[in-house]
Formats: sequence, C-alpha cells, structure tokens
Amino acid sequence: MGMEFRPYYLSKEWIKMGHHVDMIAADYSHLRISNPKIEHDFEKENIDGIDYYWIHTSKYKGNGLQRAFTIMQFVGKLLLHTQQIADKLKPDVIITSSTYPLDTYVGQKIKQYCPQAMLIHEIHDMWPAVLTEVNGMSKYNPFVMLMQKAENSFCKNSDYIVSLALYAKEYLIKHGMAPEKFWGISNGINKEDWNNAERVNKETESVFLELKKNHKFIGCFFGTISNYYALPELITAVQKLNNPDIVIVFVGEGPFIGEIKKMAQSTNSDNFVFLKRIPKMQIPSMLELTDFLYIGAVSNTVFKYGICMNKLFDSMMAGKPILYAVDAPNNYIVEYECGISVEAGNVDALACGLQQLYLMSDEERAAMGANGKQAVMEHYTYQKLAERFATLFKA
Repeated sequence: MGMEFRPYYLSKEWIKMGHHVDMIAADYSHLRISNPKIEHDFEKENIDGIDYYWIHTSKYKGNGLQRAFTIMQFVGKLLLHTQQIADKLKPDVIITSSTYPLDTYVGQKIKQYCPQAMLIHEIHDMWPAVLTEVNGMSKYNPFVMLMQKAENSFCKNSDYIVSLALYAKEYLIKHGMAPEKFWGISNGINKEDWNNAERVNKETESVFLELKKNHKFIGCFFGTISNYYALPELITAVQKLNNPDIVIVFVGEGPFIGEIKKMAQSTNSDNFVFLKRIPKMQIPSMLELTDFLYIGAVSNTVFKYGICMNKLFDSMMAGKPILYAVDAPNNYIVEYECGISVEAGNVDALACGLQQLYLMSDEERAAMGANGKQAVMEHYTYQKLAERFATLFKA
C-alpha cells in the first residue's frame, strides 16, 4: 500500500522471531499510495503473516479539520471497543504507534483489561512540538492542548517509549517520562527489498544511460517534491557552479514540482532532468545508475530532537556518496564518512560541497559509498532494529 513501511517491516521481523502480530489501523491514510476497501469496522486481513484489523475512517486532504476529525474518529471507535480488543487479542505487548499521541489512551485502556501486558509508546513525529514550532499553532489552541495532555500521559503511563527522534529524551523527561523508559530506535532498510529489487523501467533507465554515455556527473534526488527538502538551494547551487557536466535528476512527484521545474528552467536548464515517480522496488536499481545522492531539508527547530529520513538509509544502502544539507544533531554522513555534509540553507556551502564531490576520484567516491553501505548493514537493517526493539518485550 506504500509509504508508511516501518510497522510492517518491524512486524515481519517479529513474526520470524516467533511472535504473533495484530495490527489495528485506519482504512484511510494520506501516506498510502493505495488504501484498503472494507465493508465494516475490524474487518480482518492477513498480509504476510500480520493480522490487520481495519477501522473505517473518513477521507481527508491536508492538515485541517477533516484530518482532525478522522483522528478523533479512529481513536473514538477504538476506545469504544477496548474490552472487545483485549478479550479477542489477549496482548502481551501493546504498542501505540501513530503520528499523533492520542492513541496512548487506547493502549492504556486495553492494558486495564490485560494488566500483565507491557505498554510501549512509539513516537514518529514530535506532536505537539511540530504543531507549534513548525506549523505555527498556538500552544493554547484546543487541539494542541489536547495533544500536549496526551503526550504528558504517555510519558507517565507507558512502560517504555521508543522514539525515532533520537535526541528527544531530555524533552520527554520534562513532560514526565522516567529516564530509563527511553529507547531511541531509528528507521532503516529492509534487506529483502534490496535482494529482490526490480529492474528500473526502460524509460527511466534510458535517461540515465544517455547521461552516462555523455559522461555527465549524475546527482539524484528521489522522493516527494515538496518544499521540505531544500530543493531550491540545490538548484541555485548547481546554477552557481555553471558546470555543464553536472546533472541533477529529480525522480518523484509532489506539490512543489511546478515551482521547482520553473526554477530549474530559468538558468542552465540542461543541468536538470525531471522523471516520474517509480515503484519502491525499482529504487535500488535506479540508484545504481547515479554518481551521488542529495539529501537536504529546510531547517526547523524540531530537528533538534533528531532526524530519521527513510531516504537517508536508502541512500547509504545504495553505496553512493551523499551530498547532505540537514541541520540535525545526528549526522550519519559525518559519523560514517559516507559523503559531504554542508550547512543547511547555505547555497555557497552546498555549491562548494558539490564541487568537492565532482573533483574527487572515482575511488574516493566509491570509498564513501562503501562506508555508508557498511554502516547500514551493521546497524540499520530492520532485522537488527526489530531485534533491539524486541528486547523490551522481555524486560
């Protein structure tokens, strides 16, 4: 179904370890490429050994009242059925894992009926901090206040807290979490996807092969074309260098695509190529055709808690050097010497970093790429992440 892969990948690994996994999820999410079609709440579907129970919720667009309504709809339906969930599934471990923190109340209520069960809250995004620090909402907004109350509640009442934001510990302690409850567990890569990758489609492949034939130095950004990933800075840096041998290929679609294309076409348009989004299983073979990969992000205050982009681990696994422009405390590019890291938002620094990559020998770039791949294989496969997570089940 696409996009939100972490719970699925972790669950598959836990099943291999001998656990049984039940997943309760809404039938609609804006993060999915396709959503399931169901006829009634708690409709069951087994996907790769995971028992999914689908809850019907309304569709929505954007982050307005419609999305808030579906959040309340999902959580409300579950709160009405917590005893039935507990009686049917008899969980030993309850993991509440959504963008928002409200599902902690569902987990806490299920635990009342299964007092022996362990309750783990998993943080994906730092709500409500994202709402106030990034989206500009007032901390006195009723919705924000509700999220803050839920955050305080999971800090105090969860047995453990697993966070993708690896530097959120001190913040959570201030909101009532005991220090020993905190576990930082990042995203990663699924080895099966890479071992069984599909050949990239001929249309995409032919573009890359033509660039290689013309001896271009090929950089690539892949993913959603949004204003989040500091793409204007990349385009400006390339235009600043004015080097016809450097070509950036954008692979993806998104709300910012029109503006990015217009900016790229304004100067040195031959330095930029735009291709349609490709299936996830084709990404590994597509990345093989590149010389380096770009990862950037617009700075915001929430990054102080750490950043955990899926595309970063994919890029490291591809074995390619990374041009990195992100302002966050966890910098794997520096830690594992797998690319060039520059100050986020600094076009001059980005241009210098790109020039440095361009002037390197093939051997130097290959060594950087190998460092990144080795780091992923040692620390960031979902097998290893799931094993670390599962140590909590026995605590």
